[in-house]
Amino acid sequence: MAELGLNEHHQNEVINYMRFARSKRGLRLKTVDSCFQDLKESRLVEETFTVDEVSEVLNGLQAVVHSEVESELINTAYTNVLLLRQLFSQAEKWYLKLQTDISELENRELLEQVAEFEKAEFTSSNKKSIIDSMKPKLAPLHEGGAAELLNKEIIRLQEENEKLKSRLKTIESQVTDALDEKSKLERALQDLQLEHGSQKDFIKAQDLSDLENTVAALKSEFQKTLNDQTENQKSLEENLATAKHDLLRVQEQLSMAEKELEKKFQQTAAFRNMKEILTKKNDQIKDLRKRLAKYEPED
Repeated sequence: MAELGLNEHHQNEVINYMRFARSKRGLRLKTVDSCFQDLKESRLVEETFTVDEVSEVLNGLQAVVHSEVESELINTAYTNVLLLRQLFSQAEKWYLKLQTDISELENRELLEQVAEFEKAEFTSSNKKSIIDSMKPKLAPLHEGGAAELLNKEIIRLQEENEKLKSRLKTIESQVTDALDEKSKLERALQDLQLEHGSQKDFIKAQDLSDLENTVAALKSEFQKTLNDQTENQKSLEENLATAKHDLLRVQEQLSMAEKELEKKFQQTAAFRNMKEILTKKNDQIKDLRKRLAKYEPED
């Protein structure tokens, strides 16, 4: 028996369609035969005909046959469209996208294979009874149960995916803001160090060490926060299945980052206090120099 390379279920569907097409084809052929029969009975009543009469008879027959054939071809095309619509509707229900190759419809080898399949299926005396007992139908387009639950779950996951993408953008924006703030603080620290570079001799060694340790701690904490945020971003992109857990972890880390930012601003206030102390020291030095100048002998 000829095969089309399909499983048993799909091959039975093809057989059902071919049976339907054969039935329609047989009806149209009978209609064409009746056109010729009607012509014989209604017009061919005389023994001799002129050329004009023969031409008129043939033209009338041509018009009738043309109309019947055209009607059948149009109906066949529309029928095929409805069949494709059923298949595509079922595919879309499961979020599938089917593709067709129109060029294969004129493949002579495949057409001959289909012809052999039809011949093998419909010339067997026992095949018809077997197929009649097996008439699977296309699955309902709006079935419930597990399929409906699966569709709802897919929609829920898609919505959750969109929410996670939005949250990820927010986190990226917050990380960017944190990096910008870090850059501003580093520049402010550099400016402060340059501004007071000439007065380092007046600062106690222990105070200077504490200040440097504080700056190093700030840098380390910002770098750690940045690394944590980067790892969270990669985790969200790689595995949406664990997105809820990642999102909770990111929220916690974001809270930590906000606390570190608050601490950082408090440290910045400490720098301002240090600047005020240095300014007072400079004023005291100037005042002492003025006093010493009064007691120095003139040249």
